[in-house]
Amino acid sequence: MKPRGLSPAETVKFYDAWGARQDGAGYYEDETLAELARFADFERATAVVEFGCGTGSFAENLLANRLPSEATYWGCDVSETMIRLSQERLSRFGARVRVWQSAGEAALPLAAGCADRFVSNYVLDILSEGEIRAVIGEAARVLTPGGLLCLTGLTHGKGVVSKIWTAFWNLRFDLNPKWVGGCRPVALLEFLGAWEVLHHTVVVARGISSEVLVARKR
Repeated sequence: MKPRGLSPAETVKFYDAWGARQDGAGYYEDETLAELARFADFERATAVVEFGCGTGSFAENLLANRLPSEATYWGCDVSETMIRLSQERLSRFGARVRVWQSAGEAALPLAAGCADRFVSNYVLDILSEGEIRAVIGEAARVLTPGGLLCLTGLTHGKGVVSKIWTAFWNLRFDLNPKWVGGCRPVALLEFLGAWEVLHHTVVVARGISSEVLVARKR
């Protein structure tokens, strides 16, 4: 796996500047996130934790369309800009929502077993291998027994066109990670040896391959 492309400080600086333009990635993310939502059983969730809430668009969709009315949401992000955008977007849901700015650490200020869904969308493909393992370990701590780990991220190409796109993406990453926001293809399934994988697929949209994983805490 390629090493981390941007340092934590560079990552914060990039996404602070990138801001609401992140929603423009919907041309390849939307289909992937819809696939995740279909298999994560959010309709029966009671407490969702999202590692890397971004602009709050995924959380807004969950709260408005999928989560029970009493379910709560807690999200974090390293970017001050993303936190502000999420707070503005999710303010209409009142006390059901808490958003917290982290310093980039995997450890979260949450009690063990406080959630039944742990979500991270297009975040782990920015992190180092050690950081990915730390986040998944934190998910295991935060989730209740039987809780679901719900992940998406860039992955290796599937099919000729997607493999060409992957090679092009990797070239851009190697030349300057800032051109791709520090993201690179990762095989997240390799990190889930202790989990019961319920759903795993690769979604290809506009030639870009994204991995979708839903796994249960044993």
